[in-house]
Amino acid sequence: MGITPKELHYTKSHEWVRYIEETTVEVGITDYAQKALGDIVFVNLPRVGDLVSIGEPIADVESVKAVSDIYCPVTGTVIEVNEALSDAPQLMNQEPYEAWIARINNVEEEEETMTAQEYDKFAAKEA
Repeated sequence: MGITPKELHYTKSHEWVRYIEETTVEVGITDYAQKALGDIVFVNLPRVGDLVSIGEPIADVESVKAVSDIYCPVTGTVIEVNEALSDAPQLMNQEPYEAWIARINNVEEEEETMTAQEYDKFAAKEA
């Protein structure tokens, strides 16, 4: 498995959360998730202004294997989407911790998350 960035928060459904301000985050999928999905060929991004909630689908990705929902680990409002993924969805395979899906602000609550160390142990059991 790749290096799991220590500054991020991780969910059991293999999303990551990066705080860029106190109530603003970026959300993406983990290295484990992109490997499990295989080659990602399409990303259906949320829309700016969407209200998102913990545990609800925020996006879906199509890989050579299947279409999979990406679940939102926070409750808030989408303020930006990573348009680069529309033209180059493979960025999620190449740089999973840089290829964020959405920036969300007015974050009211966050799903119970794991540290990098906790996530690595969790993902090892899933493999």
